[in-house]
Amino acid sequence: MTDDLSTTGSYVKPGAQFDRDMSYIPDRITAGGRAPVDGRAGTGHPSPADAPLWPVEPGRYRLVAAYACPWANRSIIVRRLLGLEDAISLGTPGPTHDKRSWTFDLDPGGVDPVLGIERLQDAYLARYPDYPKGITVPAMVEVASGQVVTNDFPWITHDLFFEWTEHHRPGAPDLWPEATRDEMEDVMKRVFTEVNNGVYRCGFAGSQEAYDEAYDRLWTALDWLEERLSTRRYLMGDTITEADVRLFTTLARFDAVYHGHFKCNRQKLTEMPVLWAYARDLFQTPGFGDETDFEQIKQHYYVVQTDINPTQIVPQGPDPLVWLTPHGREELGGSPFGDGTPPAPRADV
Repeated sequence: MTDDLSTTGSYVKPGAQFDRDMSYIPDRITAGGRAPVDGRAGTGHPSPADAPLWPVEPGRYRLVAAYACPWANRSIIVRRLLGLEDAISLGTPGPTHDKRSWTFDLDPGGVDPVLGIERLQDAYLARYPDYPKGITVPAMVEVASGQVVTNDFPWITHDLFFEWTEHHRPGAPDLWPEATRDEMEDVMKRVFTEVNNGVYRCGFAGSQEAYDEAYDRLWTALDWLEERLSTRRYLMGDTITEADVRLFTTLARFDAVYHGHFKCNRQKLTEMPVLWAYARDLFQTPGFGDETDFEQIKQHYYVVQTDINPTQIVPQGPDPLVWLTPHGREELGGSPFGDGTPPAPRADV
């Protein structure tokens, strides 16, 4: 996501609290183009009943998602866990962008090899010539037309699970278990509002009052998670769910970015014993750590957000090798994929 930098010129509004704009291109990709599976996507952000529908079709769409962005990184992880690599190709913009758009500067010639574009903005303008909002990732793009289909990030991963089921790999995890789905929706909503978005409310606060309120809310939620995870291996019990994916991408960025850059500095993640062990447990699970790029993460925040870091100096630390130290969470029981199997080793796409 770009947090609408392209339309405001700044991430911080003086004197104001940060308020994320949750209006996205509402289209859904569903099995056979039918009415989508009901759900709340864990954000309190409903999908319009009249949202345009596109059919699930392997090879038709390209997921454009930057490893630097936590909202996009979750879609990369879910795609990998479900084994959708052959059904949905992946385009990865580089970690930095200007006020116009994410760019494919890591690809040969600075051009996405499938879409043939230099900027993700081109896919948005191909469908909406006067598109007025920020150019965000993740985005699903129709390959043949080069047009963006949707950038509604919570529904993208929701639908990768519910609508692309026919194309999941054998042994793919049940990321939305029916027995705990109602509770999971509530957990994900709290994680989203208080943690995923909470760190941004701290970092983009435009006043001391707004920052203090955001800081208190964030740490109340992190203390709640520390307690919740002290008696269970994963957020919903013995196996990984989408709730874990959504929390992980924030935890992975916490010490490298949010602790200092966003002033979320009561403690480092490494100083919270339960959350730190939980985060390492996930990192060491196939599909998580091998889809995490700390250098891209740091380059994005410290280079792009110049109103917070005007020097654009990127810190060298922390040492990523600490993520590989033993976590001891096996003692709580459970298995990341239940009776399923890990995803195949990551392949370049």
